[in-house]
Amino acid sequence: MTEILALLQNIAPLLGPVNFRQMSGIIFAMLAISGRITMLGLSRWADKGGSYRTIQRWYQTTFSWEMLHWALFFKSLLKLSDEYLIAGDESVIGKAGKETHGLDHFFSGLKKQVIPGLSFFVFSLVSVEEEHSYPLEINQIVKSAEEKAASKARKEVQKTKKAEKKGKRGRPKGSKNKVKSENVELSPELLRIQQALKNLLKSIGTILSLKYVLLDGHFGNYPSAFMVKGENLDLISKMRSDAALYEAFEGKQSGPGHPRKYGEKVDIKKMDEKYLKSTATKENLRTNIYQGTFYNKEFAFALNVVIILKTNLLTQARAHVILFSTDLELDYEKLIKFYGLRFQIEFNFRDAKQYWGLEDFMNIKQTAVTNAVNLSFFMVNFSHALLQSHRKKNQDFSVLDLKSYYRGYRYVSETIKILPQKPDAILLANIFQQIARLGAIHYVSYPAETT
Repeated sequence: MTEILALLQNIAPLLGPVNFRQMSGIIFAMLAISGRITMLGLSRWADKGGSYRTIQRWYQTTFSWEMLHWALFFKSLLKLSDEYLIAGDESVIGKAGKETHGLDHFFSGLKKQVIPGLSFFVFSLVSVEEEHSYPLEINQIVKSAEEKAASKARKEVQKTKKAEKKGKRGRPKGSKNKVKSENVELSPELLRIQQALKNLLKSIGTILSLKYVLLDGHFGNYPSAFMVKGENLDLISKMRSDAALYEAFEGKQSGPGHPRKYGEKVDIKKMDEKYLKSTATKENLRTNIYQGTFYNKEFAFALNVVIILKTNLLTQARAHVILFSTDLELDYEKLIKFYGLRFQIEFNFRDAKQYWGLEDFMNIKQTAVTNAVNLSFFMVNFSHALLQSHRKKNQDFSVLDLKSYYRGYRYVSETIKILPQKPDAILLANIFQQIARLGAIHYVSYPAETT
């Protein structure tokens, strides 16, 4: 319990005495609990002062979660010598009923279909050296009535187009070229993400020098790049596999008119050797990596593109991935590594759901839902800070071991209360050692804390 209070001292000024005491009890209960993390479940595992009504009042209190997340990270997890990247992604959790704030239909990547539930967009800082992600900015996605109506209208248009017979191939008669503007009107989705990005940058201030934002292939488009560039950052993302790329025009301009921008179209399966950066063969699978500055007609500027082409030498089957960055100077090895680090945020989602109740809460009001979700992601960072001291003894010490440790502490403290006489220190240490190992995967010896 002492190490919990020591870590929470970093955010104590932001909470006040009452909320600090309540939150410390809730966090201890979350570490010890063995079932679903609900308010009722926490009240059963909390120590003195953690009644159901107390926990309910805490969930109904408004907190500045942006400051709480940043204060914990800055005081306990930040390493100024490390390089950090910003990673963003959406997490969808299924919810039944009709009353939960923000309940709507969202596409679930895990279930590969649209499900009723809640959606949250998360920005995290990813340490390049540690290869670990720290969630700091969590925003619930609540669709407006106008956004729902526009989405419904788009679906109707798509249905109509599919139902209509196909006309002649090619460009419709009488259509004219459209001048592509460098400015773009952002969708409601990108406006929400832009505001969340601004909030994160405001919290960080000048403490860290950040340059790159990592987003998945859903954001591998010009509006997303325009949004990120607007915050003086560079986007690293992935394009569709069928994206059309063009070399820069290097020939002589013939006649009047607008200067030509696009040269020859790039054939990914027959890439020019001048773009080849590395090649490797393993178990009849050859991997070629190409890098070049190319254009895509959806973008108003050139892109730093890396193409990873894999060839099966036995069947000659090929597959490729197109990564890109708006930073034209970024090396291909770093671009590939940085985009790979984006996946670290998925581990945050997994831990929040598996260990810290992201899918368990049953709150329905806006404030309670916000607190439940932010507390889950807060525990992702808080548990990582707790694990650091334990991993000095065993590098494999995991979250399950941490929960087993605190569950054992809870059992021992309750057992001692009913004993007629408190055992001596040696016996108490032996009791704690035996109880703390129950359910643990990687066991480590600890001195017993006095209760």
